[in-house]
Amino acid sequence: MDTPVLDPLPPAREIPAAFVASVRSWWSVGEKQSAISEERLLRRLPFYRPQNLTSTPNYDSPVMAYSSRINLKSPRQYLNTLSMLSTSPSPNAPPPAVVLHGYGAGLGFFYQNFPALASWAGRCGSSVYALDWLGMGRSARVPFTVKAKRNDVSGRVAEAESFFVDSLEEWRQKMGLDKMTLIGHSLGAYFSTAYALKYPSRVTKLILLSPAGVPRDPNYSMPSREVTDTRDENGTGTAEPATKAKLDQIRAEQNAEKKQESKTRRLFTYLWEEGWSPFQVVRSTFIWGPMLIGKYSSRRFTGLSEEDTRDMHEYIMNITLAKGSGEYCISHILAPGAHARRPLVDRISALKIPITFVYGEHDWMDPEGGRQAVENLRQAGNGKGRMYIVSHAGHHVYLDNVKAVNDLLVKELDRQ
Repeated sequence: MDTPVLDPLPPAREIPAAFVASVRSWWSVGEKQSAISEERLLRRLPFYRPQNLTSTPNYDSPVMAYSSRINLKSPRQYLNTLSMLSTSPSPNAPPPAVVLHGYGAGLGFFYQNFPALASWAGRCGSSVYALDWLGMGRSARVPFTVKAKRNDVSGRVAEAESFFVDSLEEWRQKMGLDKMTLIGHSLGAYFSTAYALKYPSRVTKLILLSPAGVPRDPNYSMPSREVTDTRDENGTGTAEPATKAKLDQIRAEQNAEKKQESKTRRLFTYLWEEGWSPFQVVRSTFIWGPMLIGKYSSRRFTGLSEEDTRDMHEYIMNITLAKGSGEYCISHILAPGAHARRPLVDRISALKIPITFVYGEHDWMDPEGGRQAVENLRQAGNGKGRMYIVSHAGHHVYLDNVKAVNDLLVKELDRQ
């Protein structure tokens, strides 16, 4: 068949370092630019099929991918979805994998992980999906409200979780999927687990990358490091089973970081604990917003090529400056100190499926919760809990050490 002919996309702007450039970037933000910024990342996939093809795509590839909006039952609610489908589906294929991003992020963050996951789908005759949570990424930015009173902690948590979990269940029904393996990062890992607890018959296994909300308080999690940490430029190494010595090393580093917390970090933590969305703070700066986001992008994505860094910046800028919605869940899910109001460590033993915890060697999420969760699963008769530490990686393990995480994901997807 013909080779697809793609309409060219405009290159991403330079990351703004001055006021005038920040104003120009701010003025350009919108749904159209958001879609373009996402497509720039997805076009790196040789099997991706944009919607504006001017010829028939080549189906010789073992997998094909496309983006779509999956409409939900409520008006104007939809989930932005990337589908990666085997072109030779097998009746004996394992359940599809569904990739779910973290707080305020989007499916584009996983662009370096999609090739390995797609290769798995092609080999097994299965499928891989990635989607943006309702109210985040490029999914519908619908109003987020919680009716429960402030002192009704269980009610607040249940409402906040349902906003995301029930929309995922609607999506599953619309897609006609029976069972799924959920791969979640950070808050996406938390919601993946909440989904499995509410709809246990629909989940075959969980792979939790630096999951939020696992340990009880006190813990060493430090959310302010999300905007101050830099990427480990080494980006090599492996994912190894967690050992007590390694966990002690990570917690010692987290404790040292906490003691040296700067005024900026303390302010960030204070705003977080008072229920402010970090993205709300950025949007409140208006035309300065792109420059603030640029500082984060330049620091967090060191090690990527210059073009990849620009493309990631423009993608992050567009989803960050979009209308606030699902991001406001954070104060209902996490209490002051960034620990869960209903920690997963106290709930996860109800699950009878394989569950894999993955943390970065320099993670700001406290891995002690993962260790205790695996032990709680074992005591409940589920010996299928595992935990890994990825070397040369922080909280965004899948970006910091791509090969190690990709190898681990495929290994865990293949695990019986």
